[in-house]
Amino acid sequence: MRVIVAPDSFGETLTAVAAAESISAGWRRGRPGDDVVTAPQSDGGPGFVDVLATAGGAVRSARVSGPLTSSVDVQWLFDSGTAYIESAQAVGLGLLEGPPTRESALAAHSRGVGELIALALDAGARTIVVGLGGSCCTDGGRGLVEALGGLEAATAATEGVRLVAATDVEHVLLGEHGAAAVFGPQKGADAEAVAVLEARNATWAEQLESVTGQRVSEFPGAGAAGGIGAALFALGAQRRSGADVVAERTGQAALLASADLVITGEGKFDHQSLRGKLVTALASAGAAHSVPTLVFAGQVTLAETDYGSTSIAAAKSVTEFAGSVDRAMKEASACLEGLAEHTAREWNIWRGGPS
Repeated sequence: MRVIVAPDSFGETLTAVAAAESISAGWRRGRPGDDVVTAPQSDGGPGFVDVLATAGGAVRSARVSGPLTSSVDVQWLFDSGTAYIESAQAVGLGLLEGPPTRESALAAHSRGVGELIALALDAGARTIVVGLGGSCCTDGGRGLVEALGGLEAATAATEGVRLVAATDVEHVLLGEHGAAAVFGPQKGADAEAVAVLEARNATWAEQLESVTGQRVSEFPGAGAAGGIGAALFALGAQRRSGADVVAERTGQAALLASADLVITGEGKFDHQSLRGKLVTALASAGAAHSVPTLVFAGQVTLAETDYGSTSIAAAKSVTEFAGSVDRAMKEASACLEGLAEHTAREWNIWRGGPS
């Protein structure tokens, strides 16, 4: 049996690459006769560059502004005139010194992402793909634009360069479905802070739209990564699915066509997962080739009836296997590997897959 192991990252515990390695190692122990191929994935959020780099190119290191006051070390990918940038490396939730708070939600900015774009421009990039997701900021991309010298300077600097906002998030910038209202609470913002962030972004949107003549705040994906999407759209970026960018570069279609089983995974398999996130997008792609999909996740909050209409054969919880959330997080790699081995041995018994 040919098994394609293609997980997303598991939140802050495991990168997609590390998760793929753990699953593959466990599955090979459980079914040593299988042909197991690792193909880590990303939807543009944390791990985007790490995953893309598995397909080649030159990984470059830099030091840019972090989301608060400290600088951070980042990596970006340059390949044949195309630069791949991961916003989470400069403004990711994991860069905060502790859990997100109201204060960090109000102070976090996207300046480091603008500095990365500047580095890509200096390197001669003609296409710049910015992966959006996993951010701790909600500044509408104002910091990004300021890092490039302001809106007029940023527009001039990126003229003739193809910008791509890589995200699977469809949220707009403002309103009840916007960046502050939907994602602000996840970043530590209370109701009052959400209102402040919303007001700031409304003012910023007016500035963006007075220059561009377009209501970029209403574009699908404008609210991605705390509104960085809106700033990129103001600079002329087109939106592409982050998962599609990765799938294209990693040859996902050919892999799925040759597979008997796809194993994917993420930190939490919940109702959000069914709304176009990577695991279900991958399951849909596999279904086109009549290939079943197995999901491993840190936590599984869905019942089989919730995903029964998809090609997902089963969803397995690392936390349930580990016996506690604490162990599942502290020993993430070992627990995921153990779950994969256990499930592979069950597959040996079932032959046709989990029931």
